[in-house]
Amino acid sequence: MAPDTCSCSQAALQQRLPILAWLPNYSIQWLKMDFIAGLSVGLTVIPQALAYAEVAGLPPQYGLYSAFMGCFVYLFLGTSRDVTLGPTAIMSLLVSFYTFHEPAYAVLLAFLSGCIQLAMGFLHLGFLLDFISCPVINGFTSAASITIGFGQIKNLLGLQNIPRQFFLQVYHTFLHVGETRMGDAVLGLVCMMLLFLLKLMRDHMSPVHPDMPLSVRFSQGLVWTAATARNALVVSFAALVAYSFEVMGYQPFVLTGETAKGLPSVRAPPFSVTTNNRTISFTEMVQDMGTGLAVVPLIGLLESIAVAKSFASKNNYHVNANQELLAIGLTNVLGSLVSAYPVTGSFGRTAVNAQSGVCTPGGGLVTGVLVLLSLCYLTSLFSYIPKAALAAVIIMAVAPLFDAKIFRTLWRVKRLDLLPLCMTFLLCFWEVQYGILAGTLVSLFILLHSVARPKIQVSEGPVLVLQPASGLHFPAIDALREAILSRALEASPQRCTVLECTHISSIDYTVVLGLGDLLEDLHKQGIMLAFAGLQVPVLRTLLAADLKGFQHFTTLEEAENHLQQEPGTQPYNSHEDSVPEHNVALLKS
Repeated sequence: MAPDTCSCSQAALQQRLPILAWLPNYSIQWLKMDFIAGLSVGLTVIPQALAYAEVAGLPPQYGLYSAFMGCFVYLFLGTSRDVTLGPTAIMSLLVSFYTFHEPAYAVLLAFLSGCIQLAMGFLHLGFLLDFISCPVINGFTSAASITIGFGQIKNLLGLQNIPRQFFLQVYHTFLHVGETRMGDAVLGLVCMMLLFLLKLMRDHMSPVHPDMPLSVRFSQGLVWTAATARNALVVSFAALVAYSFEVMGYQPFVLTGETAKGLPSVRAPPFSVTTNNRTISFTEMVQDMGTGLAVVPLIGLLESIAVAKSFASKNNYHVNANQELLAIGLTNVLGSLVSAYPVTGSFGRTAVNAQSGVCTPGGGLVTGVLVLLSLCYLTSLFSYIPKAALAAVIIMAVAPLFDAKIFRTLWRVKRLDLLPLCMTFLLCFWEVQYGILAGTLVSLFILLHSVARPKIQVSEGPVLVLQPASGLHFPAIDALREAILSRALEASPQRCTVLECTHISSIDYTVVLGLGDLLEDLHKQGIMLAFAGLQVPVLRTLLAADLKGFQHFTTLEEAENHLQQEPGTQPYNSHEDSVPEHNVALLKS
């Protein structure tokens, strides 16, 4: 007994601390692969973090503050070896929208989002995310990619004083396009071209085989490293060009500017903030963020779990969704102590991690240390990074988020799903929360309509057979009753009817009342109604209701034979003594 108890408690501990499952088996080979992967992700996340801080409307250091805590927390709590947590384009857009470009609001939003995510993890509420359908997610991400991408056009062209609201941004960008700074535009386009070519090189590289000559393997490894760290290379190249012009006394680019040096202070998130000689209380800050307190944690969870499940499926391992909720929730809570804004799983960096051959979440340790080192020693160099180069990084990162194929696919597969997709897509340009809410409500309406009006298959013959094509729930009983009555009474001559219930797994009291009324109505018209293929829970409920005239058969054939008055088949009535022995045992169990 004691060994079993010990093994159960050990399994429970490993479930809460997944690091205990893989750490005892850690090997030198794993260390080597994790180091390479962590280094690759680190070289990707540093320029991206600086760029995403711009999307969030925050000083550049806040992107780096947000980039390391997830690496350390996920090391202990994560169930996917591939996932990396940190700032992403979509979360940065939401932060920009709900925090008014105020760092204090962004940090408090991280804390409150983390608390909500932790609560959902402890209460096993991850299933709520299942109500946000794929068309809604695709509509949101596609709209976000356009919003984020177009929002960087001003930096790509060196335009100043462009509003952040999307429609005003479009208007003012075209209005001021004549003020384009040629240096920024050329540098931005060159950076985009380099990023595209390096990505193309990595995507078309042939796999390395052990029998290849050493020189070939080395050159392929060099190309792969350059292509994987392309963001860092391109941003470094742009910073070097900008520094060269600075030395010559001429600066044709708009630069990022000063980045705060050193590691962030560890302190509680701001529960009040003073602006313009006025103190804004915690309650007022929460009211200001409004629906962001629901949208940000939900989208963060959705993005992270979608990334984790995608790579788990691709690489044949399992992730625990509720454990992922705890990991991302604790990341945001602890991140708020070091001035981070809300983070989630990054699809792009997770792909880099997986392609680098990561073996465990230990690769995140290398990434986190690299970010901390950059904060300690490289911040003085970040001021020379042109905004056009960061804009190029962002545009190339969000471009794959726009899924043009989904429109054609849904038109071919199920056109009705285009409605929540298009509604989410269009409304997200106005207000993000309205787009997500409207798309989710339309998806739920479509779902509820199918529940309330299930399709009924009808078979004409000596006996009328009706079979609901899906489950039977209380919103559907009136429609089912009307369908059966109209079919049975319109038939000429009138025929007995069988309700084939194979697809009905449970019923409620409203359905029982409706079926009782249906039996009564048909009896008044001299029509018999029999039930066939009832599952045990449904049969138990109907027998307990003691409906007048209720008779049921194990198979459709038996029901048809009886209603055609064929000898040798007796109906099962509503008393247990007439139910076959095996059914009685099931009903009593």
